[in-house]
Amino acid sequence: MTRSGRPREFKDTTVIDAAMDAFWMNGYEGCSTEDLCKQTGLGKGSLYNAFGSKHELYGQVLQRYHEEGIREQSAILQNTLPLKERLRGLLEWGINEDFSESGRRGCLLINAAMERARVDPMVEQIMTRHIEILEEELCRQIERGCENGEITSGRPVKELASLFLSSYYGLRVLNSSSQNRELAKSIVEGTLSAIY
Repeated sequence: MTRSGRPREFKDTTVIDAAMDAFWMNGYEGCSTEDLCKQTGLGKGSLYNAFGSKHELYGQVLQRYHEEGIREQSAILQNTLPLKERLRGLLEWGINEDFSESGRRGCLLINAAMERARVDPMVEQIMTRHIEILEEELCRQIERGCENGEITSGRPVKELASLFLSSYYGLRVLNSSSQNRELAKSIVEGTLSAIY
């Protein structure tokens, strides 16, 4: 195989997932080239031939995390349960992610945004897009809930979606910092009560 064919060899999800673990554990600034090489099993030359730079690899990691997360969250919101149970399901999905056995890593996108969104347009763009897609899906589902009588508060759809989003992301940040399941459960119930 020619050298020009090598970069594509490594652009697979296995390497990106391995790099994701390194960035997740250390953050962007704290993640060294050595950390990435150790986690992915690639040499420095192969890593940078394949991905160009640490920042480009980080972008691919965040994009993959965004796509996987949106797919899972959208599936929860689009299933056939009553809307209240779907909204509860999304909040509980976030709790399960944050209290996983892999440790107090929190949401990788939230971590990235808190670390770098002010100084890194790529991070800001991916996080913004993630929130926009989730908000659009929430608005669709809440609007249907208002139309079919599941939600009777009479408040605007956009306002209810914003309320849910603020609670959801606040919950995710609190989960990673405090690991307090009782507080998390209280936020779930309070959020649903406020919407309904």
